[in-house]
Amino acid sequence: MRHILSILLENHAGALSRVAGLFSARAFNIESLTVAPTEDPTVSRMTLVTSGSDEIVEQIVKQLNKLIDVIKLIDLNDGPHIERELMLVKVLARDGGREEVKRLVDIFRGRIIDVTDTTYIVELTGASRKLDAFIEAVNGELIMEVVRTGVSGIARGTRALNVGTPTAAPRTPTKAAKSADRAARGAANPAHLL
Repeated sequence: MRHILSILLENHAGALSRVAGLFSARAFNIESLTVAPTEDPTVSRMTLVTSGSDEIVEQIVKQLNKLIDVIKLIDLNDGPHIERELMLVKVLARDGGREEVKRLVDIFRGRIIDVTDTTYIVELTGASRKLDAFIEAVNGELIMEVVRTGVSGIARGTRALNVGTPTAAPRTPTKAAKSADRAARGAANPAHLL
């Protein structure tokens, strides 16, 4: 099963290398990895995607918690969350193919951010499955280059990952909190499906 781990760690040299080293030493695969500073410049947030059974992921979490650089971590799959990824795709766009590419970009709610006589560079943001579907929809011979950022994710609701707050929301949300959460999601257009 695919798991998204969100990790707060000390923002200093060697921290990323120790996390990657832990995975490589135990033959765990990292499917995607993004790291950037948080609002506190001494802390970075790492979003790491890996696959494995619940037991393997539990072992990974225990090993990560032993690293001195790791401040806190959560498995976003333990609750509702939103994940996004950015993808840039350079596609051949000649003659009649230009309109077809533009149509696909519109269908997938992307943007054409660069145009030349023979190419478009397309920007898409969304869940990984949406980006994969775009690549499948475009004729493979038209794709010249693909660049993806990797997954970024955030927990929904009151569950948060930062140095000053607990990592989990109370187990039994109040009726008002449930109602507010439902209203925020919207019944007709759930944000997690966009």
